[in-house]
Amino acid sequence: MKRIAISMGDPAGIGPEIALKAALDPRVTRQCRPLLVGDPTVLAIHAKAAGLSPRVKSFANAASVDWSGDEVRLLSLDLLHGGTVALGTVSAAHGRASLASAKAAIDAALAGAVDAVIAAPQTEGAIKAAGVEFDGYPSFVARCTGTPVDDAFLMICFDDKRIAHVTLHVGLARAISLVTKDRVGRALAAVDRALRQIGIARPKIAVSGLNPHAGEGGLFGQEEIDIIVPAIAAAKASGIAAEGPFPADLMFHRTGYDAFLVMIHDQGHIVAKLLGRNRAAGLTIGTPVLFSSVAHGSALDIAGQGKASHAAIVEAVERLVGSTQAKAA
Repeated sequence: MKRIAISMGDPAGIGPEIALKAALDPRVTRQCRPLLVGDPTVLAIHAKAAGLSPRVKSFANAASVDWSGDEVRLLSLDLLHGGTVALGTVSAAHGRASLASAKAAIDAALAGAVDAVIAAPQTEGAIKAAGVEFDGYPSFVARCTGTPVDDAFLMICFDDKRIAHVTLHVGLARAISLVTKDRVGRALAAVDRALRQIGIARPKIAVSGLNPHAGEGGLFGQEEIDIIVPAIAAAKASGIAAEGPFPADLMFHRTGYDAFLVMIHDQGHIVAKLLGRNRAAGLTIGTPVLFSSVAHGSALDIAGQGKASHAAIVEAVERLVGSTQAKAA
């Protein structure tokens, strides 16, 4: 059975609550052996607030984890250094803690102690307050694994949909400038590899345009003609089954595709958050570590109330267990 590390995210948000709920959920424990990664004091606070009384077994390092038994396993980190957590608040300490737990989980995967990593939600305002440069987990995972940042991409997964992004957490003007033939080609290659890794032998990828109506033959912009069409042609020449560009507002009705590649953040995220609300998982592709994060925020307004849904973590487990099984085959 596969071992999956779940970093607990922002200690002041719902991350520790949903991570714990996932570790106790039979839908998760039937598929993998979860390992929570975070501060034991934070875990205890959230467990009490949610009315949960789990049996927790703590370990000082990932290599020493005992995977037998049915206790909740915790890779114990001193993230607050004796401080306290104020639920529902934004602070630099919380931002540092969320990234430190994710880094520890990634390090465990690089060392072979776990097979994959899931990150509970972080709060970008808290990370910014900590003075840490952060534009999303794909680039963070890339830096932690020594992967070129431009080779890491995000693919959101829910139900039967997989949506990858050429650009992510940058301003719109910057995103448009980043849509180049080379970057679209690298994104297509990363999507193709990821789909094969999860067991799809002959992946088929639909590619969106950048402009309204995919440029309408040049009436609404030249990026499709000058950039996206040549990138698709080059991908096809290398053996990748890619088609498009299609209008982003119509593309997701198309059937027969294993994934969709969009050019900018909102082309994919709006669809995912409308159709896969609170259960979508974000899979980082293009790096050596199988890494997934939930596609929702830390919900500071309901932190500590015991009512947060852990459905997105269950979804992430299902995606990653399938990926690791395929990789091992």
